[in-house]
Amino acid sequence: MESKMTGRFWTPTEVVFGEGVAGTLAQHVGRLGARRLWLVTDPGVRAAGIVERVAGPLAGLHGIEVTVWDAVHPNPRDTECEAGAAAAREAGADLVVAVGGGSPLDAAKAIAALATNGGAVADWITPRALDRPALPMIAIPTTAGTGSEVTRSSVITDTARRIKVTIKDPSMAPRVALVDPELTWSLPAHVTAATGMDILTHAVEAYTCRQANPISDGLALHAIRLVARSLAAVVRDGSDHGARATMMVASTMAGMAFANADVAGVHCLAEALGGRYDTPHGVANAVFLPHFVDFHRVASPRRHAEVAAALGIDVQGQDDADAAAAGATMIAGLALEVGIPAFASLPGIDPADFPALAAAAEANGSNPSNSRPMVAADYQTILARAWAGGAA
Repeated sequence: MESKMTGRFWTPTEVVFGEGVAGTLAQHVGRLGARRLWLVTDPGVRAAGIVERVAGPLAGLHGIEVTVWDAVHPNPRDTECEAGAAAAREAGADLVVAVGGGSPLDAAKAIAALATNGGAVADWITPRALDRPALPMIAIPTTAGTGSEVTRSSVITDTARRIKVTIKDPSMAPRVALVDPELTWSLPAHVTAATGMDILTHAVEAYTCRQANPISDGLALHAIRLVARSLAAVVRDGSDHGARATMMVASTMAGMAFANADVAGVHCLAEALGGRYDTPHGVANAVFLPHFVDFHRVASPRRHAEVAAALGIDVQGQDDADAAAAGATMIAGLALEVGIPAFASLPGIDPADFPALAAAAEANGSNPSNSRPMVAADYQTILARAWAGGAA
């Protein structure tokens, strides 16, 4: 499989990058003409003092009201997004500001969409488009991982069905992303590891999926290089600010890549786990990524060999299949090195649920993007291999 030298690349978000740029929020709020801000975050980010650090300068601005809404859980729920949207609508919010990792960013997008369109999350699941544009949004990521600051989609847990669903609309893309590596300096090692493996998954799937295009290819490959260069280093030493900045760049680049290509089977299965067990998304991706690389390399050996080269493997003299296999092995080794737990050690996982997880993965909207077609039986095979702890 090769991406065609045709396609379309879309990125409406203004990305402002660098240490300290989160402190420029007031400038961008003023430029957008907003007066009533709905700031979406989670309790951990708020307790860390990041909300006050980012939003503090707004307090002195005449006519600006800021409401902080921090009722966001990991793997955000439909119920909390619906409650947040109703409260934002009642407050007359005219701008949503998201501060946090992927969960607050995705929740904020859903809130921005529901605030203007009404209804429940279940009413707006892709492929349905919004009737009205979402409220404008500014995204301030506090982890290097999801890339949600440059995408137009929101992944939310449907609490009744215990699955993840997606709302997607061009108006949900943030107007501005303030990508500030300083906000990641205090992240603990296990969060840095999981979110870093999430970046790698985004990039690998964007490069190897059926929707890849020449521009997303360049972003994805370089994101892979950056993660290979810096993830283990920053997990070992969180004070390595250069590595922190590199991972933040990689996260945004990988976000742009998969927003314009797609993800694939790893995310299909990781989202099934997240919906059923609340498994951290980056951990689930890391557990499954090497197994999917091994599964898909027979369908697109050249692409997977190029992933291996981007990881830093010397592929000279190897055929594509062998190089791709080496890539899968290296990814598994990286996950182990940075402390990703084994699948069988994750809390709550029940092998009796594997058929349901596999069915949910097959039903995921990104399943058709797999370079090698997958049905539920294939997902069950990967679940079994990961559970057994076998090599990729």
